[in-house]
Amino acid sequence: MANERCRVALFVLIVCTFAYAAVYTSLPAVSVNPCAQTLSRALLAVTGLDPYVVSCAADDDVSTSQLSDGGHDKINAGRVGGPIVTDLLQCRKPVGPDFPEDLQCCPPMPTSEPIDFTLPDPSEPLRTRRPAHVAGAEYMAKYERAIALMKALPRSDPRSFYQQASIHCAYCTGAYRQVGHPELAVQRIAGKLLGEPGFSVPFWSWDVPEGMRMPLQFANASSPLYDPMRNPWHAPPKLVDLDYTMDVVENNHTDEEQIKHNLWIMYKQMISSAPLASLFHGQPFRAGETDKPGAGTVELQPHNLMHAWVGDLLSYPNAEDMGAYYAAGRDPIFYTHHANIDRLWDVWRNIGKGEDFTDPAWLNSSFLFYNEEARLVRITVRDVLDMDKLRYTYHGVGLPWLDARPPTTPNVKYRVKNRIEKPVMFPISLDKVVTAEVRRPLILWRQPKRATQEEVLVVEHIQTDGICKFDVFVNAREHKKIKPCGREMVGSFACLRHHNTQNNVTRKGVKTTMRVALNNILKDLCTE
Repeated sequence: MANERCRVALFVLIVCTFAYAAVYTSLPAVSVNPCAQTLSRALLAVTGLDPYVVSCAADDDVSTSQLSDGGHDKINAGRVGGPIVTDLLQCRKPVGPDFPEDLQCCPPMPTSEPIDFTLPDPSEPLRTRRPAHVAGAEYMAKYERAIALMKALPRSDPRSFYQQASIHCAYCTGAYRQVGHPELAVQRIAGKLLGEPGFSVPFWSWDVPEGMRMPLQFANASSPLYDPMRNPWHAPPKLVDLDYTMDVVENNHTDEEQIKHNLWIMYKQMISSAPLASLFHGQPFRAGETDKPGAGTVELQPHNLMHAWVGDLLSYPNAEDMGAYYAAGRDPIFYTHHANIDRLWDVWRNIGKGEDFTDPAWLNSSFLFYNEEARLVRITVRDVLDMDKLRYTYHGVGLPWLDARPPTTPNVKYRVKNRIEKPVMFPISLDKVVTAEVRRPLILWRQPKRATQEEVLVVEHIQTDGICKFDVFVNAREHKKIKPCGREMVGSFACLRHHNTQNNVTRKGVKTTMRVALNNILKDLCTE
């Protein structure tokens, strides 16, 4: 029976009722060390600096997108593969049915050629980023004052809070949706304005129990860190839900249950589902490509879900501010959230065999940003992969999720006797539970896997134009018996509302792919 169970994997996909997604499910034989060929979406986060990327006009009749994914721009168009290059051309306001009429994302045009980025002097002291929940009143007061000073700058100043918030908008209203980590530029600008070069942005450690509530300073209506466009149900002392369904109906978990489920999610996304760089960071993204090849584990969950959890889904259709790509940077908590994402990338590199991509096309991809002196700077990915060279580090908060391996659920049927499954005809609309039987190639269970091999479930051609979340279960016919984040739930797809504007035509939604690592889950569910 054990061998038979390993030969067949049953995949049950669940989607929230208000979302639409068309999917195709396949199970490739093996993914053998699938190194990325160039820059992935999630790895823009690795740069730690926020490049200015704008929507550009090639001529009066054709609107192109000068974006970091290389989609339809003068520099990257016509060449597929190779490094992604950023340029600043004429900037146009984004156009879309969900965008405010007065929305502007364009940065100030430079008055001189960009300069190349140089690393800080190695003798400079390390800036230590502290967790917001234990940073202390004095430290958080400095962050409040820094944000207040940035908000007081003229909008035309590229260091202003308005311009920094527009960076996420500039990425996400064209063809790219992951902005990277703007908190490092904010950190440098804040240090300059405060007269404290050693200042560092705090991080929101929502992955550890002590940090699983919104920091109190952000909930103070009189603070510059406050944003009224947040979900009022999620104000402190509400615990974060890293498996948030993006629905107006809240779960009824106790605090103890919620913490346990959150730790299970972190184990899954950081360890069992992320054995390879291409799974943790996301799939290769080449210059000239427009389709999204697939996000990494942490970007889908909890990154995207935390954006939606903070945003006000009750009052605004796009869950502004944090839940909308064009508006997320307007909330000061955005920068502490992304600082934690940056921290988790560093943790991933150190807890196992986490290795970044080495492809020259990725390392040489370049971006532009304005520094604390309001100078336009060109930077490559190669420049910013080492936090020590960038002279900042993180205060330790512990990793309680390292040992939080989700348990398997007892007495759950993985198949029904004498029942023949009807074949699933793709594409499908996920407005109900879908079960698909996928037979694994014999080589996968007859021969032992090498250390560099990872069996991967691929859900292809996912398309949605709205806020969407669906879960993928393995060998769990009775999925309703499984607790949130149970071992049989191998992954979740989550995205926010997204519109692409290309060639003066707004395309609703994105087409993308989801990948789920299976080695560990199949070991837990059966004997190979």
